[in-house]
Amino acid sequence: MGADREGRGRRTPARVMAYAAGGVLLLAGCASMPDSGDLRSVESTPRQESQVRVFAVPPGEDAAPSDIVQGFLEALTSDDPDYKTARQYLTGEAAKTWRPELSTTVLTEGPGAKPEGTGGREDTGDITYRLTGTKVATVDAQQAYAPATGEYGRTVHLTQDDKSGQWRIDVLPQGVVMGESDFQRNYMSVNKYYLASNTVAAGEDSQPTAVADPVYVRRRVDPMTQVVRSLLNGPTRWLGPVVRSSFPTGTALAKDAGALTPDDRNRLTVPLNDKAAGIGINRCQEMAAQMLFTLRNLSPAVDEVELRADGTELCALSQGAAEATAFRSSVRPPDYLYFVDGKDRLVRIPAGNSGTKPDPAPGALGEGDTALRSVAVSRDEHTAAGVSLDGRSLYVGSLVSGGSLGEPVLRSHGRTESDRLTTPSWDADDGLWVADRDPDDPRLLLLEDGKGEPLEVRTPHLDGRIQAVRVAADGVRIALVVEKGGKKTLLIGLIERDEKPGGKPAVRVVELRSATPELEEVTAMSWAGDSRLVVVGREHGGVEQMRYVQVDGSTPDVPAPAALTGVKEVTAAEDDQLPLVAYSVDGIVRLPSGEQWQKVTEGTAPVYPG
Repeated sequence: MGADREGRGRRTPARVMAYAAGGVLLLAGCASMPDSGDLRSVESTPRQESQVRVFAVPPGEDAAPSDIVQGFLEALTSDDPDYKTARQYLTGEAAKTWRPELSTTVLTEGPGAKPEGTGGREDTGDITYRLTGTKVATVDAQQAYAPATGEYGRTVHLTQDDKSGQWRIDVLPQGVVMGESDFQRNYMSVNKYYLASNTVAAGEDSQPTAVADPVYVRRRVDPMTQVVRSLLNGPTRWLGPVVRSSFPTGTALAKDAGALTPDDRNRLTVPLNDKAAGIGINRCQEMAAQMLFTLRNLSPAVDEVELRADGTELCALSQGAAEATAFRSSVRPPDYLYFVDGKDRLVRIPAGNSGTKPDPAPGALGEGDTALRSVAVSRDEHTAAGVSLDGRSLYVGSLVSGGSLGEPVLRSHGRTESDRLTTPSWDADDGLWVADRDPDDPRLLLLEDGKGEPLEVRTPHLDGRIQAVRVAADGVRIALVVEKGGKKTLLIGLIERDEKPGGKPAVRVVELRSATPELEEVTAMSWAGDSRLVVVGREHGGVEQMRYVQVDGSTPDVPAPAALTGVKEVTAAEDDQLPLVAYSVDGIVRLPSGEQWQKVTEGTAPVYPG
């Protein structure tokens, strides 16, 4: 936007941008467009202009075909709630059948457009333009994001009305298309929450576990109502097999619901249709908890939700009561940060503490009798697991003084240290996960309660050898670093369990998808929130970098961690108020919020519980 495009003809502003600058509202018209010839790409609004509001402008009188195409593409990037202005560039029939909500295609730059030689001419009353670009991602009808690659190519056909002489688009692809910076300005990622269908939080037998399901909604088009509708529509296809919703099938907002806005006490009243009528109080509270978790980061704040159906209150729930209704790990911060010190024993420092002197962890793993290379601590911080210095043996011990260690619960037969056991990881049900990297028998293993006969976890469609394992706090998602052909990629999968009465459950990891398709060498990773991970890696031909990524492969709208060289391991807590911690060439270092990296002490293998 901003520079005049070449070509003869009149100016037809396709959109107007409003900037908040020094308390003055500034309006800037878009560039002019040629009456004929090739169209250049629609120039995306620069990413740093986050406060820009874009208002679509209807087609001008006697606008040329190129003006119509350009104006329509520009209108797609506006804040028009129902794309009413964009539809003015279409014929009446096309406006009725076009469904912009079906998909959003994101390109590196705004789409280019040029007339096709065989698609008609202006003097014949019809013409075809081809839209082109390089794909970055797609957002589907469920508002789920997915990285994409390859070239984009679609056509739009225009026709000229015999009576008025006005050009309009009569054939076009479904959905919308825009450049990456316009997408980042227009859309934001929001976590919906559903309940795990195959696990409960450890020690909370009657309390379901909340699972985040990220979706993208339009940032300035009543996001609260958008998100509630999306929540009621159910989980995305990817997450659906491992979660459930407490909302009865068919539940939706009442027809007269209108825009949802909390009152002056931050209480949100949500009118539902009759599908929700007559439900019990416990189920209603689960529904309200799902909604409160989903809305907690939106503005204005929502402190309480009241659900209604058929004019009757079903239940009301506050944020505090929601935490007691469903388990969500990020509201229960860990007590300690753990790592291995120079004596190869398990030590710990209070989480969030500025201290630099660790204490030996209570129990056998902290006594130093068994030299350790990596550790994991259960989420209740009652039990720890450690891999021996040679990577061959896995030990499990209580974090209670005086406890004995006993024999290893697992041994690897890999020939070298790098072909043996990975760092273990605990799930929400005290299950202990670890991968054996033995090339002759590579396996992903689960020890229920950290003991007993290891259960081999099936990994259909896994292509490569697992190098690192981290299970999410919800117990239904798992992050794996997988190596193949010299490349290490980060994959996110779902944990499916098939309980067998009187026998061991069958467990498998399915629906693996890449969270970092642009990285070819992932060296460290950790969960860093309900749907976020922190990753250390590098792109092809690039240098090592640390960044945050979402489970869907998108980049969260938060600053990347400060640069740090020589990172070998990294750990983060689900509570984003606790510092990021890494093992680098400087030993154990931490990154408090808003500050630079600080050295803590010498040591290796830092982990928060999990």
